Amino acid sequence: MRWLLSWFGGGPLSRILDTVDHKITAETDREAIKGDIIKEHYRTRADFMRAGGFVLMLLFAVPLAAWFGSVCLYSLLWCRGCAYPQAWTIAALPAPLDQWAGAIVTAIFGVVGLGSLRK
Repeated sequence: MRWLLSWFGGGPLSRILDTVDHKITAETDREAIKGDIIKEHYRTRADFMRAGGFVLMLLFAVPLAAWFGSVCLYSLLWCRGCAYPQAWTIAALPAPLDQWAGAIVTAIFGVVGLGSLRK
C-alpha cells in the first residue's frame, strides 16, 4: 500500500515538501545575515568611539550636560518657590536640539554600554 501511495503521490508531494524546506532554509539564512549585519554595525560604532568619536561625542554631550545641570541646579536653588528665589530662568534648548537631547544621551550610553559588555 505504501509503495502504491508513494508511486502516485510521491513526485508532487516530494517536490512540495522540498520547496517548503528550501523556503524555511532561505528565511533562516536571511535572519542570520540580518543578525550579523546588526552585530557588525554595533561593533563598528564601538570602534568609532574608541578611535576618535569620543571627541565628537563630547562636542554634543558637554553642552547638553551643562544645560541639564544648570536646569537641575536652578530647579533646586533659585526657582520662584525655592530657597533663593530669582527672577531669571534657564533658557530652553534651541529648536532641533531640544528634540534630539534624548537621542544624543541614548546614543552615547548605548555605545559605552556596548563597549562594557564586550569586555
